[in-house]
Amino acid sequence: MKTIKGPAVFLAQFMGDSEPFNNLDGLCKWAANLGYKGIQIPTWENRLIDLDKAAESKTYCDELKGKVNSYGLEITELASHLQGQLVAVHPAYDIMFDNFAPDAYKNNPKARTKWAIEQVKNCAKASRNLEIDVHGTFSGSLLWHTAHPWPQRPNGLVELGFEELANRWLPILNVFDEQGVDVCYEVHPGEDLHDGVTFERFLKATNNHKRVNILYDPSHFVLQQLDYIQYIDFYHDYIKMFHVKDAEFNSTGKKGTFGGYEDWSNRAGRYRSPGDGQIDFKTIFSKLTQYGCDVWAVMEWECCIKSPEQGALEGAPFIKNHIIEATQKRFDDFAGSEIDKQTLKNILGI
Repeated sequence: MKTIKGPAVFLAQFMGDSEPFNNLDGLCKWAANLGYKGIQIPTWENRLIDLDKAAESKTYCDELKGKVNSYGLEITELASHLQGQLVAVHPAYDIMFDNFAPDAYKNNPKARTKWAIEQVKNCAKASRNLEIDVHGTFSGSLLWHTAHPWPQRPNGLVELGFEELANRWLPILNVFDEQGVDVCYEVHPGEDLHDGVTFERFLKATNNHKRVNILYDPSHFVLQQLDYIQYIDFYHDYIKMFHVKDAEFNSTGKKGTFGGYEDWSNRAGRYRSPGDGQIDFKTIFSKLTQYGCDVWAVMEWECCIKSPEQGALEGAPFIKNHIIEATQKRFDDFAGSEIDKQTLKNILGI
């Protein structure tokens, strides 16, 4: 068993235009003062990291890491959710997802995809320069618009969709393999990798590529009414990143999993700050520890009620209080004794 590391915080949702949320030094000081031990850096945020330089320069990465370490923090992982999303976009979503790309690539899906692929490859090189072995991202989606099969999906459509998704990701995965870094897909609604079945489809389509792994975030499974506890039993070997984010699901006679196009605060399934929702984090931390999952517990704030400032303030002690120091001995070791083979035979009566 291994003790989960933490608490850490994902900086993406805390970025802003005013101090301390508009620069790395300010955020590091803020996070350290709240009791966090690590930060997860979104690579699309150039106020925190120059991704191209990080991919090219070990010196730059050493300086970046040194700056973060000076505040008593570690860089837990880099994340490329926005770029990963753009690796595979169905045309129906082109206009909305163009917001994730630089102006030079908007209204040009092919150029945007090429840019996204190079961005994620750079994340592999930057992670290695930072001496980080895991990376978080999204898979993107070609099939999400067919999640509810009406009209009826033609035979072979799903298989072809995952074949194409794998074709786009395999060159990226190979770069990550060269760098010795695992790709941890955040299994998430809206992505083609959104549950266990789709993760397995993608794994098969990539010929079980050894760099295909999981960023485990139970909140996304609550919204799908999926057993997020048993998910760990099935996929613990692949879980190499962990987001601590809460959620709740309260269906009514008017709304359920699809949400009725309501705002987040009015949906049956909605994200909450850690401790405010329905997720059994005590069991989650127990299972991840029992299975020896070598992960950082990273607080991700997404709440439709509580402010990010309060969520962050409460997040560090919440995680700290859930981390289990993995035992290195059995509780009944005191009653044990040295026994030879003949004694064992005597006990068995043989």
